[in-house]
Amino acid sequence: MSDILNSIDDEKQPSIMVPMGDMDVADSSPDTVDELAMELATIKQPAKRIAIIGSRNLAITHQQMIEILATALVRQGNTIITSGGSCGTNAAAIRGAMKANPDKLKVILPQTIGQQPSDVQDQLIGVPNIVEHADRAMMTLADASRVCNREIIDDCNQLICFLSHTSKTLYTAVEYAEENHKVVTVFYLD
Repeated sequence: MSDILNSIDDEKQPSIMVPMGDMDVADSSPDTVDELAMELATIKQPAKRIAIIGSRNLAITHQQMIEILATALVRQGNTIITSGGSCGTNAAAIRGAMKANPDKLKVILPQTIGQQPSDVQDQLIGVPNIVEHADRAMMTLADASRVCNREIIDDCNQLICFLSHTSKTLYTAVEYAEENHKVVTVFYLD
């Protein structure tokens, strides 16, 4: 019997080799481990500061989904951070958060309330936490919006962004959030 067991041990057992490309190899460097630990801690937080930004050009169904998402996130105890907007992502986020709890909404404007169109000014009535930037009054709206997006991202734990592949400003904001180790969820609309 021992001869049989010894002969089995001596034989090489076939092994299965599974090819692993670069994407399959886990990077176990300390930076990666720390980043993953921070992301996990952020995800597990009971209440987060979630930025919702995105395109102004959205179908009504997308706006309704964003509004429902914002309402649900606020009801879970999260704070929504966004910018002003008469239509699109930011407007939907404002409507949703206002339905659930206005105190859990922070609107950071790229410039001042007075520089916003009247429909945006009307939408901001009743929002208790609005941050204005008179110091950006002389900037173009595009430049002020880029700075505003960074401020919004700096103030959040997590970013949810709705954009098209051609939106350079929003794509830059997503890159900035990733560089700053925010949890990022991107919805491409095209």
